[in-house]
Formats: sequence, C-alpha cells, structure tokens
Amino acid sequence: MRTDLPVRVEVIGKDCPVLPGVTVGVQRQSEVVDEQLAAGGRRTWAFDVEVKDGEFRGPYVHGRRGARFVYLSWQAADSGRFRRAKLMLDAVSADTLRDALDQALRADVSLTMPDGSPLCAPFDLPPSLGRRRRQEVPRAPSPGSSPPSTSLPNG
Repeated sequence: MRTDLPVRVEVIGKDCPVLPGVTVGVQRQSEVVDEQLAAGGRRTWAFDVEVKDGEFRGPYVHGRRGARFVYLSWQAADSGRFRRAKLMLDAVSADTLRDALDQALRADVSLTMPDGSPLCAPFDLPPSLGRRRRQEVPRAPSPGSSPPSTSLPNG
C-alpha cells in the first residue's frame, strides 16, 4: 500500500493507577508530550502518524523498520521518567490500516499491569476503527490544574 497520508491514532487508556506526583504522556521524538495526571480513571491521547509504503513514520513513531511502536511514558515530578510502555504498531493489519485512512485507529488499553503498577513493556496495539471526530477525545486534567468535578467512566 502506497500512501503518504496521516492516520489518526487515538489511545484510550483505562484503569489509570492513582500515583501522586506522576504523569503519563505520549513520547514525541525524545520529549514526553500531552502529559496527564496519573489520577485514576480514563486517559486519552490523539495524534497523527504517517504511513509510507506500509510503514509507520513520524515524530511519535519509534523503532526500526518492521518493529515500529509508540511510547507511553510515566514521569515522576521529582525524578523524571521511570517507566515506558511500547504500543506496537506493526500488529495493525494492512486491511485495518487501509480503512484507517478515512477513520481513526483506536486502541483501548489498560494502564495498569496485573500487579497494580503502571503499564510497561511492549504489547500489540489492539486497534479498532472509529470516525475521525477529533473533538470527541476527552481530555484529562494537565499537571497542576484542578481535576474535573465529575469523573469519567472506566468503560
């Protein structure tokens, strides 16, 4: 498949652990961006990646050809980054990727490991397709801001 078009990726993180002084964000090149408080509930990230000749590319994409991924990075206010998870992009089928050119790739992931710690290690991005409505992606509070008055469902 030859395309140089952007594909919208929406990561919906469920069951975020409550970790005072910790944020989780997506890594753009070497910088962690769109950091959100690790304050329980649901967290979302949305960004564009490029696809050229069937390969994911762009500032959010890391790894070598055939093993591309996106990082979710956990950072502590006092000590910096302490953990990362790899969302493996190459698990997305060619058919799903082709359909995603008109829609968004969505991935629902638990942000908590079975032992209760923050998500880490590589895992396949479990994609589904959704309409490209960027305004629908709810935003969690930024570090230093007041939490919303209502909580988002985990579902």
